[in-house]
Amino acid sequence: MHYTNLGRSGLKVSRLCLGTMNFGWQLGEDDSHAILDRAMHNGITFVDTADMYGARDYEGTSESYIGSWFAKTGRRDEVVLATKVYQPMGEGPNDRGLSARHIVAACEASLRRLGTDRIDLYQMHHVDRATPWEEIWQAMDVLVAQGKVVYVGSSNFAGWHLAGAQAAAMRRHSLGLVSEQLKYSLLTRAVELEVVPAAQALGIGLLPWSPLAQGLLSGALRKHRDAAAGRTMTHAAARVAEHRHVLEVYEAFCEDLGVHPATVALAWLLARPGVTAPIVGPRTPEQLDHALEALATTLTDDAEERLNAIFPPVGNGGPGPEAWAW
Repeated sequence: MHYTNLGRSGLKVSRLCLGTMNFGWQLGEDDSHAILDRAMHNGITFVDTADMYGARDYEGTSESYIGSWFAKTGRRDEVVLATKVYQPMGEGPNDRGLSARHIVAACEASLRRLGTDRIDLYQMHHVDRATPWEEIWQAMDVLVAQGKVVYVGSSNFAGWHLAGAQAAAMRRHSLGLVSEQLKYSLLTRAVELEVVPAAQALGIGLLPWSPLAQGLLSGALRKHRDAAAGRTMTHAAARVAEHRHVLEVYEAFCEDLGVHPATVALAWLLARPGVTAPIVGPRTPEQLDHALEALATTLTDDAEERLNAIFPPVGNGGPGPEAWAW
């Protein structure tokens, strides 16, 4: 396993992050613990969740499964633990968003479910246009001062949101954001226009979610041909049909390369500027193994050119305004 700094911070994280969105929704507690065991055995010490993952009636099941694994194994201090706040966690009007009230209440609830005294990376799950940055940072600063939160990150922000958040943090002499969790893959490259360059300029590490485009980049056509069970068969059949032509070319390219499609997609992301750690959410040990193989896979310049031809960047490629102007 390789480790790197999370953005401009001094925190070291594994170059793959274990995503736990499947915990509770698709995996029971024992299977979730098995995935955590296998990830830790292979050096993946960066674990990402959210208060609403696996939730049944706002129970925060994913966090609870991680908490029970900590209690069983005693390995809390080995893990860089990330969770999120923003999504509804109750029926009330203040049980969601990024008000100071909800941030503090949600943090306390996450700590209880996780069975820990601190969250290493507390991420805003979405931008809250109704709450001023000064209020958000006041709440985060209090949690940091209390030792309940160590670092703060964001998710699904636009480039100008990153800039606005950092400007507000600087006015308070706060560290501000150290990471941005963004939808980024070979199939989803719009973030290269402004989010990626903004994050690089501000020293914010990038944590791509859905790096396999909801399974489309993990051999989806082969799975259909083999009638394999899983999300691609049930949830994304329409998306497979929509992208069939490009997936045919991609999977043929991976076959020529002799590398599993999921491994190629992750290896490509690992080599992107500013990327700290793609977030992988395996449902089986085999899926985790394909992700781990990406760490030892280096794509040649020719392979990258072929991938750019299969999955063209937006506009002229790279950051704006050059991507869309002269």
